[in-house]
Amino acid sequence: MKILSFLNAQLLKMQWLWDIVKWIVEKGFKLSIDTRLGASIHFFIYDVIKIFILLSVLIFSISYIQSFFPPERTRKILGRYKGITSNILAALLGTVTPFCSCSSIPLFIGFTSAGLPIGTTFSFLISSPLVDLASIILIASIFNFKIALAYVIVGVVLAIIGGSVISKLGLEEDVEEFVYNNKVIDISEEDLTTRDRIEFSKDQVLDIVKKVWLYVIIGVGIGAAIHNYIPEEIITALLGKDKWYSVLLATIVGIPMYADIFGTLPIAEALVNKGVGLGTALSFMMAVTALSFPSIVMLSKIIKKRLLWIFISLVSTGILIIGYFFNTFSYIFM
Repeated sequence: MKILSFLNAQLLKMQWLWDIVKWIVEKGFKLSIDTRLGASIHFFIYDVIKIFILLSVLIFSISYIQSFFPPERTRKILGRYKGITSNILAALLGTVTPFCSCSSIPLFIGFTSAGLPIGTTFSFLISSPLVDLASIILIASIFNFKIALAYVIVGVVLAIIGGSVISKLGLEEDVEEFVYNNKVIDISEEDLTTRDRIEFSKDQVLDIVKKVWLYVIIGVGIGAAIHNYIPEEIITALLGKDKWYSVLLATIVGIPMYADIFGTLPIAEALVNKGVGLGTALSFMMAVTALSFPSIVMLSKIIKKRLLWIFISLVSTGILIIGYFFNTFSYIFM
């Protein structure tokens, strides 16, 4: 157990980095981390570097694995299954694709135009921005592995249920006609060399970092401000564990925003440290990643209003249930 605790502290939480940043702040900036300014600078530098280190390592590893499963092969695999099995596989597939909600929509179009049931593609669409393998490690580095695994499980379950309900409702006609008419080119798969896979993985790291770096910076900046400048009394008065509406408010506030899980995690961390319920913080994070306003606008161009509102209702209801669940049973995970 001591070895596991040591590895968790040094590899995930990066205690060594925390100590280095503390030394830089105190010796370089001549600020104590016991002051608001010093603590904010320490929080910002430490979290930004930690997130980008973990993000780069994880995306490289995940992308290397993904190089064995190009979209066409993935489509063929999913096409072999029907019913709930296809929803489960699509939701699990979403966990290994490190895409934001907007980036997931082109794959949604590709899968639908290739003939996959819309329930299956919606399971993927919900799961992909909400949960990925990188999020497990990042959540564990901020909270712990129990919370990380619980978050992934409920995210996958939400994706399976959401896709299954949409499938049962038979809403194929609510997808715009051009999606079904979109041409799919079946390109023969070439065997990639190890060097090709490494280059692909490096490109994926650079591509994703370019897409998310600003959201990470903004998220960590907001987290640092919440953590050190906004009084706990104000936050708990609005979003305290005893407030029945806290999960609902956090979900509503999160929907208009646009970021991915890497940008919202520092905010969730700061909120929990200020006394906000775990479920409230996770609901905010899930609303931002799964129901962001830009992704809803994009989705409205490819599906009709009835299906769009059913999708929003299913996901938001699931987020609320998950939020209240985590608030009620947070003592199990903390």
